[in-house]
Amino acid sequence: MIFVDYRSNLPQSHLCLIENIVMSVEQIITEKLTAALSPSHLEVINESQNHHVPPNSETHFKVIITSSEFEGKRLIGRHRAVNEALAEEFAKGLHALSMHTYTPEEWAVEVDVPASPKCKG
Repeated sequence: MIFVDYRSNLPQSHLCLIENIVMSVEQIITEKLTAALSPSHLEVINESQNHHVPPNSETHFKVIITSSEFEGKRLIGRHRAVNEALAEEFAKGLHALSMHTYTPEEWAVEVDVPASPKCKG
């Protein structure tokens, strides 16, 4: 049996796609938000099971993120920063993202993160 590594013939952009195939969407979201916003607290929760999607889907996520990058920004600015960091994931099929964005000062106060609704009928 002969094994051929086709990756050596692919352009760099395709190699990145191959490497991301082995990563879950949750891992990719975590890496991209960490790189873009340097959070002091980050939770990425796959909530796809709460929706009418096939088993093991990765389409609906909840993000709880604390970053000093949010200081002085209104909620819309914070959400834009997260959306910009994850633009590629939305283009690839990320369907829904619930965002809870905080500054370190806000997070230091007891934060009551809202529970997600149970959308599955």
